[in-house]
Amino acid sequence: MLKKIIKGSHRKPSKSDSNDPGSIFGYGQPVTRNSGSVSTANVVVNHASRAGPPPPPSPNSSGPGPISSMGLGPPPSGPVDPLPLFRDVPVSERQSLFIRKLQICSLQFDFSDTLKSAREKEIKRQSLMELVDFIQSGSGKITETCQEEMIRMVSVNVFRCLPPASHENTGQESADPEEEEPYLEPCWPHLQLVYELLLRYVVSSDTDTKVAKRYIDHSFVLKLLDLFDSEDPREREYLKTILHRIYGKFMVHRPFIRKAINNIFYRFIYETERHSGIGELLEILGSIINGFALPMKEEHKLFLVRALIPLHKPKPIAMYHQQLSYCITQFVEKDYKLADTVIRGLLKYWPVTNCQKEVLFLGELEEVLEATQSAEFQRCMVPLFRQIARCLNSSHFQVAERALFLWNNEHIVSLIAQNRSVILPIIFEALEKNIQSHWNQAVHGLTVNVRKMFLEMDAELFDECQRQHAEREARAREMDEQRELTWKKLADVAAQRGGEDMITV
Repeated sequence: MLKKIIKGSHRKPSKSDSNDPGSIFGYGQPVTRNSGSVSTANVVVNHASRAGPPPPPSPNSSGPGPISSMGLGPPPSGPVDPLPLFRDVPVSERQSLFIRKLQICSLQFDFSDTLKSAREKEIKRQSLMELVDFIQSGSGKITETCQEEMIRMVSVNVFRCLPPASHENTGQESADPEEEEPYLEPCWPHLQLVYELLLRYVVSSDTDTKVAKRYIDHSFVLKLLDLFDSEDPREREYLKTILHRIYGKFMVHRPFIRKAINNIFYRFIYETERHSGIGELLEILGSIINGFALPMKEEHKLFLVRALIPLHKPKPIAMYHQQLSYCITQFVEKDYKLADTVIRGLLKYWPVTNCQKEVLFLGELEEVLEATQSAEFQRCMVPLFRQIARCLNSSHFQVAERALFLWNNEHIVSLIAQNRSVILPIIFEALEKNIQSHWNQAVHGLTVNVRKMFLEMDAELFDECQRQHAEREARAREMDEQRELTWKKLADVAAQRGGEDMITV
């Protein structure tokens, strides 16, 4: 008992715990859940915390388990015996059998040793499979009590302490997250079936949202969001599907879910820059954004400006850039007037020394420009093509090459053609510099093609830009010659004085 007290005293409580003491289903004292008990104005998602509640009792422990706290009797102690199949009992007894199976499935086992409690683990796995089949078949509508106990069983299994990430073990900055081996949850054979059961319950046509929202409440959703920081990609995939289905079915939770995801992004951007599930959350949001009604609400535009665009700042953007780019493009396709805001946001976070990140930005920029109309393009074209000119002259050939590929896009070429009198003077010097001195032959060839395109587009403008460039080059040479002459005069004066006034160091 003393060891348990000491062990429990070292647990770091998550913010979800501190906001809702005792509300973790199956632990501590029972509480009355209310879907309106958590205010959306004060959502705090402790997604980066890997602390969690202590595990529920093992099959050999005495004392009340997670179900006994609700007065349904303690879970089996000692040996666990398999229960009969649903089809082998009368219809009138199936709800009772359902709860007894939930009791068995609420037991927790040690998966660090595959041989330990092997029989009991297999009984629990079979029970979970039967529960999944029972819900999926729709052979009988489960009662409210059964629904509540099922959500409690799910909570006991999935809401747990996540293992420390690799960088947390050493206290050092980790290597590239893409190169790290993901941690695979050893209890996945059970965990997968629990998630499958929850998914089948949420999508079932027999599930009444008015009843289910009492159990799948704000607290439950927050804890699901905490689990997105799991390193196991299989778990994150299930969480993504389940949360998306909850968002679609429980309309009352939609603003709360959006705000909670916002808070995860804020903490990731401005505090930790570490989170395993940003890509999955963005996938959910991509589908949500696609369903936004027009005209777009101010709340959604603020989400774009305050959360999505700043997500270009963190170092591990490569982990989720594809999903982020899709969300950004969805906004511009929904409301073309947002193109100027998005492009200026990209320029604000444009990388200076990270070439791979620059290539990603150029790819996203092309997608955004494809959905951009002429009026919005004209608002941002000057700072945009100043940045593109710098990319054209990049010594990293992939950056220069990706920037030149913009001229392969017909829509972008048409926008450039309409505004060539502004754009060509900005990038002409960069094109000439590439032709004269860029080390990469592919970049040199692409630059020649772009230069030729401008010449065919407007020969008179091209000649004028060439004349101005020649004048600038002549002035630069003249200044260099003047500088050299001044230094020569200084050297001559010093020589005439014989060095008598000079101090040698």
